[in-house]
Amino acid sequence: MFLTIVSFLVVTAFVAGISWYKTRNDDLSTSKGYFLAGRGLSATVIGCSMVLTSLSTEQLIGVNANSYKGNFSIIAWTVQSVIPLCFLALYLLPKYIRNGYTTIPEFFENRFDRQTRLIMSTLFLIFYLFIVIPTALYTGAIAFNKVFNLEAVFGLSYGQAIVYTVMTIGIVGAIYAIFGGLKAVAVSDTWNAVILVIGALLVPFFALSYLGDGSISEGIKIITTTHVEKFNAIGSATDAVPWPAMFTGILIVNFFYWTTNQAIVQRALGARDLKSGQKGILIAALFLLLLPIILNLPGLLSFHILGDGLKPIDVSYPQLVNKVLPTALQGFFVAALFGAVLSTFNSFLNSAATIFCKDLLPSISQKTRSDAELILFAKKISAVMAVVTIIIAPLLMFGTDGIFLVTKRFAGFVNIPIVALFAVGLFNKTVSGLAARIALLAHVILYFCIVWVFQVKWNFVYVMASLFVFDVVLMLVLGQFLKRATPYEDNSVNHANVDLSNWEYAKVTVASLVLGLVTLYAVLSPLGLASPEGNTTVILGGWAVLQVIIIVLFGRKQKA
Repeated sequence: MFLTIVSFLVVTAFVAGISWYKTRNDDLSTSKGYFLAGRGLSATVIGCSMVLTSLSTEQLIGVNANSYKGNFSIIAWTVQSVIPLCFLALYLLPKYIRNGYTTIPEFFENRFDRQTRLIMSTLFLIFYLFIVIPTALYTGAIAFNKVFNLEAVFGLSYGQAIVYTVMTIGIVGAIYAIFGGLKAVAVSDTWNAVILVIGALLVPFFALSYLGDGSISEGIKIITTTHVEKFNAIGSATDAVPWPAMFTGILIVNFFYWTTNQAIVQRALGARDLKSGQKGILIAALFLLLLPIILNLPGLLSFHILGDGLKPIDVSYPQLVNKVLPTALQGFFVAALFGAVLSTFNSFLNSAATIFCKDLLPSISQKTRSDAELILFAKKISAVMAVVTIIIAPLLMFGTDGIFLVTKRFAGFVNIPIVALFAVGLFNKTVSGLAARIALLAHVILYFCIVWVFQVKWNFVYVMASLFVFDVVLMLVLGQFLKRATPYEDNSVNHANVDLSNWEYAKVTVASLVLGLVTLYAVLSPLGLASPEGNTTVILGGWAVLQVIIIVLFGRKQKA
């Protein structure tokens, strides 16, 4: 235990020291400096920060828990995000940066009206403060409690251990977000991302060795010859993600999360130029394709090593870590988890404060504030928000289902109407703000009735997809009667005053990423690892040939 604590403190202190050193001379006295890192973020920082903001213990524990219980169909919530990220890089980011947006809800005011912007800003805050941040804190507390065995060490009950751990994580994370602004958050994310990748890869490495009695190759042989059906990512109706959901509700949710979510997109909005933003986004997309190694494989290994009787399933990943990782490395791993939790917590907290100060505050108070006064207020509201989320997080321990899917179900109140309004706003020029708000209200009422009042026995992702179509159709129908006074026109003025030249390799990179996604699903299907008759060699050979063709074709276009 002593070695675990020491290694944890050393790694955590290292990241804190590096983050302070890299941001010590930054100008945080202006809104652009505090909320958008002075529009000076590099591609690497953007990519790492986007990934680590999304990758927290909610995924490490929740996704692995579902892979422990079922198969790999749950990867649809993660790897499929490559599609919206490519769309963001090629199509949306140029619009965002050109218009000089600090917050995504600014788009809703430009496209619809001020009232719609305020409602959407409120929805974002509800999503962050009552779902995302508390979940990150709670799942982080579960991991810490299991690895450090806080109940036994300090003589605490399970509830007390969770509460104290949530408070500790929340306080440390709030310090980053409140006093460092976006730049400190993004820089710490970059270093934490490196540490998390190393730490997370250690788990399957040592688990395979443990399973194979010291031989990794023997461990691989065991998991690829027994219970191979668990590798299947093409889900049936009884799996966590039935295959039709990949093309319906989940795809819509992923578009919300990766293209309209303030906490994610804010990193790209802080890019030094469009090229850096596009490269950073596509770096994040590449990383997402590799996530099954750390988000699903450990769950499969837990099944083989710990058996299939764990209750609740959310303890499967922490117990695997405890069982297979050497004591000296457990502290390093917990530091990696701590960094992931901090990243999600402080990133969403920073974004929540940005939305409140830039979107809601001007309507709540007519007082004119200088940049210094606005930043001081942002720090105060961040502190209040941190306290609220710290209070809410421990309440999640009273849930019964896997935490990952529970939070996704509740998120349906928020994410589907946001992406529906966004889609209509992008591709229609006449639907008014009133039509959008009526559709939003109808969505909330219908979703609540279908999922909780009538408890329709239908996978909630299908409910989300159906309501997305309903929201869009309702807005378009209402838009025939409730139209804007003048059709919306997206201006071509560069309000951000940064270079808007596209990255010359963006399209070939997007094509390669999409091919990689298709190949991954082929490997994790009955054509590949999920069947004794599958042949991954043929699949990977086909990928290599097609990859060369893509490079050659785009290379010719580039020369032309």
